[in-house]
Amino acid sequence: MNSETPDTTHTAWYVVHTKPRQETRALENLQNQGFDCFLPMMQVQKLRNQRVQNVAEPMFSRYLFIQLDDTTQNWGPIRSTLGVSKLVSFGPQPAKVPPEFINFLKEAPPEALEHMFAPGDSVQIANGPLQGLEGKYMAHDGETRAFVLVDLLGQPQKLRMAVESLRVNI
Repeated sequence: MNSETPDTTHTAWYVVHTKPRQETRALENLQNQGFDCFLPMMQVQKLRNQRVQNVAEPMFSRYLFIQLDDTTQNWGPIRSTLGVSKLVSFGPQPAKVPPEFINFLKEAPPEALEHMFAPGDSVQIANGPLQGLEGKYMAHDGETRAFVLVDLLGQPQKLRMAVESLRVNI
């Protein structure tokens, strides 16, 4: 694709599976070839040298999104691009991603994306009377609440709490 705006009537978003820890390398190499790509990033807290630091990391480890013209574009160079493992497919067809999902990732405020937890994620309660307590994220309960399984008094307890009070456990 050129630097011109692509004709979106035949374009769709697809998923690229990258080699481990090479999302940025794959993104840069695909963009250098003229492909329109998107690598959603998020700020996470990491413990480095006994200090907590905010670091930008890919939201989806080993995945990025690429917009391709499904009628005229040559997809061949994608597989041989440094950092790329493969184009994600279901059977013979590459997996399409709804444009609404890509738009959500591009337009959502960072605070909304920070609180996207999946069932089973290890979380820590960041404020309130249970601050510092660790647990497992179970499920969403509306837009602002969640169920978390924590160990209280030696027994697993299912708590309903504000999503904003949870953090990914480091």
